[in-house]
Amino acid sequence: MSTIIAEEYRGGSLENKHNGIICVLNEQKEVIYSKGDVEHTPVFYRSAMKPIQAIPVFDTDIEDKYSLEADEMALFCASQRGESYHQKSLKSLIKKLELSEESLICGESYPLNESPKIDYICKGHKKRKLLHNCAGKHLGFLAYSRELGYSIADYGEFNHPIQERIREEIEVLSEYPKEKMSAGKDGCGVPVYGVPLRNMALSYLKFVKPEMMNDKKKEKILKRISDTMQAHPEIIASHDFICTVLLEDENILAKGGAQGVYCLALKEEKISIALKVQSGTELLWPLVVAEILKKINYKNKRTIDNLYKLRSSKVLSDAGEVVGETKIIL
Repeated sequence: MSTIIAEEYRGGSLENKHNGIICVLNEQKEVIYSKGDVEHTPVFYRSAMKPIQAIPVFDTDIEDKYSLEADEMALFCASQRGESYHQKSLKSLIKKLELSEESLICGESYPLNESPKIDYICKGHKKRKLLHNCAGKHLGFLAYSRELGYSIADYGEFNHPIQERIREEIEVLSEYPKEKMSAGKDGCGVPVYGVPLRNMALSYLKFVKPEMMNDKKKEKILKRISDTMQAHPEIIASHDFICTVLLEDENILAKGGAQGVYCLALKEEKISIALKVQSGTELLWPLVVAEILKKINYKNKRTIDNLYKLRSSKVLSDAGEVVGETKIIL
């Protein structure tokens, strides 16, 4: 069976093919659409793991203890891109938490988005850890570790209590044994895990159907994380990015990860979707997600239209001339 999910044409000739894996689950945990091996091949979550990685810090009282605002809490789940509103929230968060930027193990970075990056460099500023794409997540790790009396120097190690707890949370949400998970270090220096795509989709399904947890406390935490991400979609990525566009739809929880991984879940329909573009590109996400939503007859056409605004199926030259097209193959 072919696992090609996209073909790119230039001047009528095939230029690129992209293989992929896609899994769509219903609320009974049944696979209602799939492409590729969704049952056996482990796929690293990458940053799509962030809502799960935020569970420990949302299971503390730091929101009230440090008077954190919703945008600051959202940073614990975010892949922020250095816009002015990201920088403002990050500076406020680290100040309120009384944490040291030097305690972060993620690398130093400039803002990721082009406009704030140019502005930042032109003002003579240097790279800093607080601007790393994952800095908010790391601040959550530090805050949780300090609150529970754990060491903060080694919070990124596999055997640190917060990382062990995260692995356990993935096991419960994905229903995949932690001993079988792929394990590695993410780009930001902390553990990242891989599970088959069906299990990844299942973990997201529980964010929109938290009663599946059979744990009232955990149900509330999952709902708080979902509500927080939707309250500040611009914090989770930034304007003109797919996560923000999807989270602006009050019915969708969504988060992407590096190397082509994307996860989302629909609250009303109780459907979850996990996919990986195996070439690792993120450019195809809007088109692939839009086509999947159309395939399952998603009712909010505005969301689908907004995805096409992010990424047209038309291939354009630098001058805006149509020179080809991208075809999504489901």
